[in-house]
Amino acid sequence: MMWKAVTVSGEQVLVVEDDRAMREALTRILSVAGFRVSDFPSAETMLAAGSIADCACLVLDIHLPGISGFELHRRLTQRGYSIPVIFITGVDDEPTREKAAGAGAEAYLAKPFPGRQLIDAVTAAVHSPKAHS
Repeated sequence: MMWKAVTVSGEQVLVVEDDRAMREALTRILSVAGFRVSDFPSAETMLAAGSIADCACLVLDIHLPGISGFELHRRLTQRGYSIPVIFITGVDDEPTREKAAGAGAEAYLAKPFPGRQLIDAVTAAVHSPKAHS
């Protein structure tokens, strides 16, 4: 898999995905595209790491054990963070898509998705007004 690098100036992206192989693949794809990536196996580990301050985009699996991607996003929003979020899921249905849209998702990707689609979504998200507010 080779993609043309995009200009992202090393923007920080946090990936929260419980499936190890998927998390590693997402991290690799985004790193090759020029993003600085920190990845976490759960919402709880991401919150404990306190890495949110310089984050330009979140890539959140919706169906995480413990705190879900939706709940993590809600908690961050309640704490005053306005970070662009891309929700990803292996369980794609209309209610989930509607909930993601209602949460203000920059993008919603149903697994499996092409790496280029992820790169394009993250690139658009880091250039959105939310990424710099």
